[in-house]
Amino acid sequence: MNDSKALTDYLGTFIQELVFNGVEQVVISPGSRSTPFALLFTEHPSIKTWINIDERSAAFFALGLAKASTKPVVLLCTSGTAAANYYPAIIEATYSRVPLIVLTADRPHELRDVGAPQAINQLDLYGKYSKWFVEMGIPENSPGMLQYVKMVAARSVATSLSSPAGVVHLNFPFREPLVPNFEQLNWGLVNGRKNICASTSSVMSSEMIDILLEASRCERGIIVCGSHDQGGFPHAVVRLANMLGFPILADPLSQLRSGSHDMSSVIDCYDTILKSEKAFSALKPDVIIRFGAMPVSKVLTQFISQSLAKYHIVIDSDPDYRDPTLRANYFFHVNEHSFCDEAARILRDVETTTDYLTLWKKLNKLVKPVLLSELKEYMFEGDVIRTLAPVLENGTSLFVGNSMPIRDLDTFYFTNDKDVKIYANRGANGIDGIISTALGCSAHNERLILIVGDITFYHDLNGLLMSKLYNLPITIVIVNNNGGGIFSFLPQSKEKKHFEEVFGTPTNLDYEKVVDMYGGVFHRVKDWKEYQMAIKNSLDMNQLVVVEVPTENRDENVILHRNLWNEAVELVDQYLMEQLT
Repeated sequence: MNDSKALTDYLGTFIQELVFNGVEQVVISPGSRSTPFALLFTEHPSIKTWINIDERSAAFFALGLAKASTKPVVLLCTSGTAAANYYPAIIEATYSRVPLIVLTADRPHELRDVGAPQAINQLDLYGKYSKWFVEMGIPENSPGMLQYVKMVAARSVATSLSSPAGVVHLNFPFREPLVPNFEQLNWGLVNGRKNICASTSSVMSSEMIDILLEASRCERGIIVCGSHDQGGFPHAVVRLANMLGFPILADPLSQLRSGSHDMSSVIDCYDTILKSEKAFSALKPDVIIRFGAMPVSKVLTQFISQSLAKYHIVIDSDPDYRDPTLRANYFFHVNEHSFCDEAARILRDVETTTDYLTLWKKLNKLVKPVLLSELKEYMFEGDVIRTLAPVLENGTSLFVGNSMPIRDLDTFYFTNDKDVKIYANRGANGIDGIISTALGCSAHNERLILIVGDITFYHDLNGLLMSKLYNLPITIVIVNNNGGGIFSFLPQSKEKKHFEEVFGTPTNLDYEKVVDMYGGVFHRVKDWKEYQMAIKNSLDMNQLVVVEVPTENRDENVILHRNLWNEAVELVDQYLMEQLT
């Protein structure tokens, strides 16, 4: 058998089938054993290839590409520990429901468990974090085997996209020689067949309709929208909320705080409102209808947990059980947008306003001016969000890191009519790979702003290389408090003896030198006017721009946050006391 021809036919057929089924991009981590795949992917005229030499960064970059495009992205590496470096991003993709197809090259079977170099056990390496694992055969080009690899390719795309979207892992053992024969390759002669997979149901069952009608008769109901990204959903859920007379507690990742939809029922200050024990008790609902992942707000999760609502309905197109409160008593696995449209039809376009909705709106209106009040004397970290919002342009995307940035976004990003898309890695909520993921998203967006803390920035410095190699423009805001700022808000901050060493973890790094190494522009700002100007200017620059906001007094930042929250809670408490007397 001509090994080179068998290798070329086998992998060429597989790749072409991926293309027939909609795969457009592959991220390649260079290595020897994956040579045939890397060369053939690069040769294919319909595939966009990205080369990323750091495997962890490569995986998160692929995650960002898939997150923004909503299409499966292929991730390729050589044998050995290269595949292990993909693990964090694969976990995030699983919990974020992002489609990835991971191809790991491997030693052939006779070189396993005999001390051969770069040979580890790659079988089902990602365990339950891959929806489907296949150990592929040694390449051959018999008609039966070519039909087999076509089936695997088509099924891989379908499986990665089927509910819930996630990760497919295919392990390919290769014998040498590893170089394909391009003269024997003709993409036009490789016949493909598009695989068809069933979509999520858009039809509500009679039982769902009965439960909805019963719940609609209750006046004290809330709609909770967590991380969600379905076109048209904001308009649909607002229409439903107006008919029910329910407020929408909208997480910033729900895409409901920005846009052209009606926002009269959208509550954006719920996290601060619910810090009031009086409000927490007075606002308990009888109905909770929840869409998307659980929101960022911890106090909102506690509020839902302790509500004891008669109807706690989770609408989720994917057949998962996403309810960490353990309180939901109804799960409707139906397309979210379709549910809102069908529910609106059932409720016959009758709009309702309740005293409960009016109370939520009043408290929201009462609290917002406090959260917007100006603090002149300090570089307050909340102002990273508050002063950014006015200068955001239509079409801009915002990616927010975990720990404090996402929480400040929840508190200080308010409803507006701008066309702004918001991303985050909230599947596993880690700080790793944030720069790489954001750069992957930036490949599908006009301009992207990333907000991260200094530890998160440090954690993924290698990710900056993709901006330099592929001229991917991005604005990165570093909230630099020289350490782990979120820990200052947690109980361990009271243990002063070892706190700074174990949790504060100051690095004392000068990031200007790093940014210069990657060919970027660096600004260290001194005030908020300079910060806004740096952001505005960066949006017109076709390159990496890093804006550092030094906020080194972490203890003072905690005090400023709590002062604002306490002032708002006092107003909420006073208003509720007046209503009850």
